[in-house]
Amino acid sequence: MGAWGEALAVKHLLANGYLIRARNWRHGHGELDIIAERGQTIVFVEVRTRRSDAYGAPQETISPHKRATLIATAQAYLEQHDLQDAQWQIDVIAIELDWRNALSRLDHLECAIEGSPFQG
Repeated sequence: MGAWGEALAVKHLLANGYLIRARNWRHGHGELDIIAERGQTIVFVEVRTRRSDAYGAPQETISPHKRATLIATAQAYLEQHDLQDAQWQIDVIAIELDWRNALSRLDHLECAIEGSPFQG
């Protein structure tokens, strides 16, 4: 389900003018689902896919620990690619699928993770 959600997220990003730089980038204990670029901004995208919102919306499943890991991993990516001075943000794409795994809802929440310095 996660890979399917990420594929839907990539399709959404491409359709909205984003360039995909990397997928499933790992560093230490962290992973960035999608690394994209739009204009001069590096956009790290956390994808959350669920079949229902019975236990809350997909974006509500991101714990404080996960938020901290996303920020640290994003900073590691920037450092490793000599992009420390780049504008960047962490977005969340929340996806809900129906029982057949067809897209029911996709919400792209820009600058969704506190600690993303660019609010552009």
